[in-house]
Amino acid sequence: MLTLECPCCGVMADETELAPGYEAHLKRFGPGSSPEEFEAYMFARKNPKGVHFERWRHAYGCGKWFLAARCTATLEVFGTYPAQVAAPPPEIIAKIKARRPDWSPK
Repeated sequence: MLTLECPCCGVMADETELAPGYEAHLKRFGPGSSPEEFEAYMFARKNPKGVHFERWRHAYGCGKWFLAARCTATLEVFGTYPAQVAAPPPEIIAKIKARRPDWSPK
């Protein structure tokens, strides 16, 4: 079972307490964007086997959104961090590279 620490309230929550928000760090397109940009934002999502950055909501806890770095193949969690961050923190990137030396952010 997937267990994540909510960085907002500090609770270790299993996936039954969380709601997925899918891919993190997306460039959002809205009014004024081309139909192709909006379509890509709405429907084109990565589904990698390996390291992935995701949005999660602590639905049955504090209710706040946060981001997590994890491996989709093994469920290994590299860390969680607040949703207001534009890019993964350096300590999470370092932890990923320590466990997966061949990984590089794309």
